[in-house]
This record gives sequence, C-alpha cells and structure tokens, in this order.
Amino acid sequence: MKSQQQFRFSSITEYHRAAGLPAPAHPLISVVHLEDIDRHLAEGSFSVIYDFYSIAMKRVKNARFKYGQQASDFDGGVLFFMSPGQVFGVDIVTDDVIQRPEGWVILIHPDFLWNTPLAKNIKQYDFFHYAVNEALYLSEKEEGLLNTIAANIAQEYLASIDRFSQSVIIAQLELLLTYSERFYQRQFITRKIGSHELLVRLEDLLNNYINSGLLATKGLPSVAFIAESLTISPGYLSGLLKSLTGQNTQQHLHNKLIELAKERLSTTSLSVSEIAYELGFEHLQSFSKMFKTKTSLSPLEFRQSFN
Repeated sequence: MKSQQQFRFSSITEYHRAAGLPAPAHPLISVVHLEDIDRHLAEGSFSVIYDFYSIAMKRVKNARFKYGQQASDFDGGVLFFMSPGQVFGVDIVTDDVIQRPEGWVILIHPDFLWNTPLAKNIKQYDFFHYAVNEALYLSEKEEGLLNTIAANIAQEYLASIDRFSQSVIIAQLELLLTYSERFYQRQFITRKIGSHELLVRLEDLLNNYINSGLLATKGLPSVAFIAESLTISPGYLSGLLKSLTGQNTQQHLHNKLIELAKERLSTTSLSVSEIAYELGFEHLQSFSKMFKTKTSLSPLEFRQSFN
C-alpha cells in the first residue's frame, strides 16, 4: 500500500515552490488554482500542515472525498478551512481514473491581517477549527458566488499595489467568511436528519453520564469530552446546536443542569446542598448563583413556589 504523503509549509513562497508554481505575486496572500499545481499536492491521499490560513474550494469529477471511513455524499464543490498549525488529511476515492481536481485555494499569512480588525475577528469563525469531515458543501449558486470573490482577491493583488489594496482584499475576505457562515447555517438546516440524529446521540450521552452518577464525582462533562464521544469537533457541535436550539454546547449543558435541579427541587426532599453536590457543584454558592441567573429565583424560592 502506498504511504500517505505528508507536507508542512511555513510560508506561501515555500508552498508555491513545492507545488511547481511561480513565486507568489504577493508573499502574504495568494489564490492558487488546483489545476495549475503539481499532481502530488492536488489529488490522492495526503496530509498537510500550513503555518498560515487556508480556504480551499475543491471539486473532483466522478469522485468522492473520503475522511477516515466516511465518504461525502455531495457531488458539488466542497469548502475547507484551516487555521495555522492544523493537520489536514483527505483521500479521494473513485472507481474511475482520478481526474484533475478543480477549484482554488486562498492562502493567507497571519502577517497580512496585522493591524486590521480581521486579525482578531478571524478567530471568531469557528469553522476554521472544524474537522475535515465537517466541510461546507456548496450549491452551484453558492459555489459561483465564492468563485467570484476569490477571483476579485486575485485580481486585486495582481494589479498595481497601492495604499488601498490591503483594505480591498480584507473586505473581500470578510465577505467570503460572512457568506460561508451563512452557508453553514443553511447546511445545519438542510442536513437536518443527520443534525437531529446527532442531537439524539447527545441527549443519550448526557443521560447516560447523569444516570451513572458521574456528575457528583467528576462534575459536568467538558465540551471537548462530549465532542470526542460524538466524533465531532467542538466548534461544529456548538455551531450545530446554536443553529437548531439557539444555544451553544456550554449553554446547553448548563440548561440541562438547571432542568435536573428543578426536577429534584420540586419532587424530592433533598436539601439544596445535597442537590448541588449531586449535580457536581463543589460550592453551594456556585449552584445558587447559576440557578438564579437562569430562572430569576433562588433554589429555595423555586422550591417554595411548589408548596
């Protein structure tokens, strides 16, 4: 079996050199067309680490993308996001001869964002931390829109650089990221069967955790633990929950605790301290503060409302 190729690139210039491309027109940002790069970086099985941001739109005719044991169910363009230092791996699976991939990759060095609002705001886009199998599947219309933005970015840095060039490119990047966020919200909704199956698995996981008595001994499970148990990235899980329930994962967990607290306060004779301990709180004050924040009542006031 052929071993998987591994690559690491510390600069965009280094990537261009490895891909058999001319030196980048701008050292800190580049739009690369997949059909122009060497085949070993465009197809097959590989893993790669960039020390810069990457946004890649990829399409392979008569092929399926494969991530681990999961194959995609979409024939259109697929959008991937990588932040510096992430490991990206993909297999392209096909029963036919692999054709040249189509699409583009936007490479953005963090230094290009320096002293712009996007330097900070880019960290707010959770999809840069999604797993590969949580990529964004684009409709034909969505793909065309993002293709236009990528072309605008390339056109701008290939033209004569002036004091407006960076601002124009940053604006185009922000537009691309905003559209991507919108399209992810669409994906959460249109793939609702899989999304709701995930919610069922989440509730089963939490109920099993609670019924096992782990709340009292280990406290509330971490978002990382839950995501790993569901084989999903923490960011994608929170994004999905936010779209379907209006709450991120941490908020969902806290509301689950409050519902348990309400049930015990209204149906048992356990003291508030005993309930707090059972729900994993080391200090009664922490439990009381969270309960009042969520319900506008103290635990005792809530219990008295049932008497």
